[in-house]
Amino acid sequence: MAATRDTGFGIRRRGLMLVLSSPSGAGKSTIARNLLEEDKQFELSVSVTTRPRRGSEIDGRHYHFKSLREFEILRDNDALLEWAEVHGNYYATPREPAERAMAEGRDMLFDIDWQGATQLREKMRGDIVSIFILPPSMTELKARLTRRAEDQEAVIATRLKNARDEIEHWTEYDYVVINDDLQLAFHQVEAIVAAERLRRDRRPGLFDFVSGLMDEKV
Repeated sequence: MAATRDTGFGIRRRGLMLVLSSPSGAGKSTIARNLLEEDKQFELSVSVTTRPRRGSEIDGRHYHFKSLREFEILRDNDALLEWAEVHGNYYATPREPAERAMAEGRDMLFDIDWQGATQLREKMRGDIVSIFILPPSMTELKARLTRRAEDQEAVIATRLKNARDEIEHWTEYDYVVINDDLQLAFHQVEAIVAAERLRRDRRPGLFDFVSGLMDEKV
């Protein structure tokens, strides 16, 4: 399959891996969902997991469900770009689909934490565009977690403590967006994506385009 092309000029480009991270309640998942709905060039990375499949889940669409042994084989053969253990189950990003998407000029979206982002940078640094979403204040973050009415006070307190630990890693990201207004924050993410798609090193087709310009007789 050929790489995707720039609108209007047919210039081949390499895909990008967009990483969105934030503390719980800062709006990362909402921005990711909106981006997938609005920008059809993006596809969501489907993770590998050892967690048992729920009745409503489809293997290959929601997750790639693997046994512990299958997961260990993938991990030991460097077939995973990043992995982590969460509540006794393993989650990971498979390498092959991401590398294929980059070569074909397709963009992938990763809704992951700072630890996963660190591992991805180690494996695919040139393809990563990372954005950290910050809340406007810790007071507002607590209010958002409370308004969701999903967690007890003790859980909210834990999430706020974890948020401070996560925010300490903000300097490791390429861009930082402060989500005070969701629509504005989303537009800022869109602007970052538009600029990154135009980067010279992501557009190998520019060599042919410029060569054609230089050979053009006028």
